[in-house]
Amino acid sequence: MADAPETTAVSCIEKLKSYVRTRKGTILTAEIVLSFIIIICYAASFYGGYSAVAICEMVFAIIIMVVFVMELDKQLLVISWPWTDFIRAAIGSVLYLITSLICVIGGSGDGARIAGGVLGLLAGILFGYDAYLTFMTIKGNRQHTPAPTDYA
Repeated sequence: MADAPETTAVSCIEKLKSYVRTRKGTILTAEIVLSFIIIICYAASFYGGYSAVAICEMVFAIIIMVVFVMELDKQLLVISWPWTDFIRAAIGSVLYLITSLICVIGGSGDGARIAGGVLGLLAGILFGYDAYLTFMTIKGNRQHTPAPTDYA
């Protein structure tokens, strides 16, 4: 009975390691790490209010990663997880691009804010790429039935 928590912890770590090796896991890990670095940049700047987007997107990426690592998407069938992930990534991309452009354009004299803005532009591109891949996966999973061609 004392070995049960260790095997559960080892199994969770193994699941995480194997998921991070997949393309989706690598992208989610990069989103989390990049969002954390952006939070640090914005926290070091004079205007720390821009870190809200990075915090929210990092938390949402962590939640999606936990759902996929623990395979909760196969148990909670009420939510369409691919569409949820697509909407998360698309909104994250748009928000990162908007706030990053604001920070880069208006951040003269504040190096940390400009660095956060440049990294935010990269994060916007990464989130956009994630949204694109997720949408292509959704589009590819649809079952197409041919339209009837005979009129009788």
